[in-house]
Amino acid sequence: MDKNTSPNSPFSIPNIRLFIAFRIFYNSRFYYPVFTILFLDFGLSVAQFSVLNAIWAATIVLAEVPSGALADLIGRKRLLVFAAVAMTVEVGIIGFIPKIEGLILFMVFMVNRILSGMAEAAASGADEAIAYDSLAKEGLEGEWGKVLEVLTRFQSIGFIIAMTVGAAIYDPRLMERLFGLFSTDVTFTQETTMRFPLYLTFILAICALVTTLRMAETAYSAPGKTHRSPADAWAKTLEAGRWILKTPFALSVILFGMMFDGIIRMVVTLSSQYYRMIFLPESLFGVIGALVAMMGLVIPGIANRIAQARSPASAVWITAILAFIGLFSMNFFWPYAGIIAALITFGAMTFNSFFVSYYLNQAAKSDMRATVLSFKGLAYNISYGMLGILYALLLKTRKTSLKSRVDGQALENLVFTDTFVSFPVTFVIWFSLLLILYLFSRRGRS
Repeated sequence: MDKNTSPNSPFSIPNIRLFIAFRIFYNSRFYYPVFTILFLDFGLSVAQFSVLNAIWAATIVLAEVPSGALADLIGRKRLLVFAAVAMTVEVGIIGFIPKIEGLILFMVFMVNRILSGMAEAAASGADEAIAYDSLAKEGLEGEWGKVLEVLTRFQSIGFIIAMTVGAAIYDPRLMERLFGLFSTDVTFTQETTMRFPLYLTFILAICALVTTLRMAETAYSAPGKTHRSPADAWAKTLEAGRWILKTPFALSVILFGMMFDGIIRMVVTLSSQYYRMIFLPESLFGVIGALVAMMGLVIPGIANRIAQARSPASAVWITAILAFIGLFSMNFFWPYAGIIAALITFGAMTFNSFFVSYYLNQAAKSDMRATVLSFKGLAYNISYGMLGILYALLLKTRKTSLKSRVDGQALENLVFTDTFVSFPVTFVIWFSLLLILYLFSRRGRS
């Protein structure tokens, strides 16, 4: 397109609108607020649930970077279509599966977790790459921050709806009262209502598939004619890896991003236990989740202004200060008021997500953008997985030392409060090491 006829707004580009729609359909899953109990209500044990999550994480780690290389070689749209198809199948097989038990049930959910991991890996990087290159084609790369701002706001709205509706329709008693308002005498069981969030998510999966089919490859992201073999994908992966290692800015963005994401995501995983420790009733957990999502309506605009007006170093320090204040304050476990500390911590994660996408897309070359973004996803999952293992070992060690003094739920609560300090301590140590490494690399270059 000629420069004089370029669109004034990035949202006049079809791929940008479709990218935002895909992210909303793909991520706004109605079963998220009941994720753990959904698996247990199907008949799985806690141990089986843990194994399935490990399989899911391992699938992402193994498929993350190869999928990014494939996206750069055979086309980003094809990877996104695959991700949408995998999502449709993964939700469909457990949403419409008849009541089964034993090993067959576990195997079905294992297929679900593998497909989910492959879908996450395929979508990671490919969606941002096709959107950013659509902007680049029109000379609107500078509008990427505005796209991220609007995307995060719409995703937050989708998450609020999914959190509130998903939790509500899972409750059979609430559904009976709702139908009673229309003078309809209907009896629901948990076995029936536990599938309702899956049905709604299945509809979103179909919408995501239709969205990806409507996307168009751009001149920047169209598949090449010669790079189609597994050897080419491996070569593309190595090329992107070498580029990251030789590009201090990109490497710094990924390293700082994986630190923030890994530590704060671990805290998010443990948030329900933290809420209990600050005496918040479980009935408010869904409301808190919606409140966290509402922060996504405000933070992107602030982050975009910071990214455009200030240096990347300023973005790092702002995120770091927020993360430290939040993590440090959460250790006091203030009754009720502790939610403020949690919101500050979760807000730091939203800032981190925006800044990493903003700067990494600017730095990456078009022909390897999806692969570079996949390296970021790989780093994030390795960080989260390693922190999870280390924290589990810390919990086990602390529990053993306290077992002679207390037991039962009191032991679990005491272990949790005693070990929570590891998060701000880990953050300070990790951040200091990265800062020293960054300053040393700058000194070496100068």
